[in-house]
Amino acid sequence: MIEVSKFDKIIAANWKLNGSLDFINRYFNDFHSKTSFYSNVCGIICPPSIYLNNFSINHPLFLGAQDCSKFNSGAYTGEISALMLKESNCQFCIVGHSERRQIFNQTDEDIKLKAENLINQSINPIICIGETFEEKKRGSTKDVLKKQIFNSLPENASIQSIIIAYEPIWAIGSGLMPTLAEIDSIHSFIKNIKNLEKFKILYGGSVKSNNAKNIMDLENVDGVLVGGASLDPSEFIKILNS
Repeated sequence: MIEVSKFDKIIAANWKLNGSLDFINRYFNDFHSKTSFYSNVCGIICPPSIYLNNFSINHPLFLGAQDCSKFNSGAYTGEISALMLKESNCQFCIVGHSERRQIFNQTDEDIKLKAENLINQSINPIICIGETFEEKKRGSTKDVLKKQIFNSLPENASIQSIIIAYEPIWAIGSGLMPTLAEIDSIHSFIKNIKNLEKFKILYGGSVKSNNAKNIMDLENVDGVLVGGASLDPSEFIKILNS
């Protein structure tokens, strides 16, 4: 398992349902032609699971998945277990992304089981939390986040194993985002929940090269989870070097 606490910043790319073998080859031909990034940065690529075995990423880039099953084995057609991800050279895995919560009805309890299974296979979970625009308007952001954290974090969570990603749902892919002061305030709030002050907390939601540095310079932000911008290798390397 990667000791995430040793890194100053963690920058993860979530490709979502994008990519092909040709795209992967072109991406890394372009990526490796760019300048390298700092050794104190943990860079992670999370492609669709079908392509995990087509990656040969060397440190300082790590390989991650976008989700895993809450089951370890059995009659669960279409599922991919934490062990299968481990055998596909995965070192990180996103769980609880808002698209999985909203579109596929995954619950906090599901996410907790997934995170436990991943840690047992020495894979670092990236646990996503976030509020909808309606919840934000009602002023219930902190209550929503606190509930998600208490119900999603497994008992075997530690500062070495778990990463938390705050992604306000209304900011994902919308071009909208909280102010820098709001981001820092929410991250500070998270770090004061359930003794999380030393956990790595990432921000996600409309992150691009032109705002990544300002976000990561915030005192309570330990990195970013990047969506659409990570599909452009030139853009992603700029974020890695922010």
